[in-house]
Amino acid sequence: MHDQIVCVAGVTVLGLLEQAYFSLQVIYARRKYSVSPPMTSGPPEFERIFRAQANCSEYFPLFVASLWVSGLFFSQGLTALLGLLYLIGRYYYFWGYAESSLGRLKPLYFCAKVQWVLIGLSAVGVLCSMSRLYLGLDLMRYVSRVLL
Repeated sequence: MHDQIVCVAGVTVLGLLEQAYFSLQVIYARRKYSVSPPMTSGPPEFERIFRAQANCSEYFPLFVASLWVSGLFFSQGLTALLGLLYLIGRYYYFWGYAESSLGRLKPLYFCAKVQWVLIGLSAVGVLCSMSRLYLGLDLMRYVSRVLL
């Protein structure tokens, strides 16, 4: 079983490390701009870093859930690749936002597209599994033929 999910697990660990990295950046920004907790406002430079981290954290549960459902029910390899693309996009989003609020837009749109693909693959994977289990129809075989 582990070999069927190891790539998705690896991407999940990378995502956790990325979230920790973003959190550390907020700590460093708090020190640099003298913004003590629990304050969340300060110079625009601090606020952009704080918001970038908060936004990444807000979307992380959606990412992890769709990553795992897609990996388990659709394709581990494709899902892991999409997960890596998402994490790279989030990295660029974070640092783009840290530079300027407009700097976040291109990576944000990229991540949103990847996220929707993961959600779509999750839905297709679950639908195909349910149709096989409960209706005796192997839709995944049909989807594979159509796509290939």
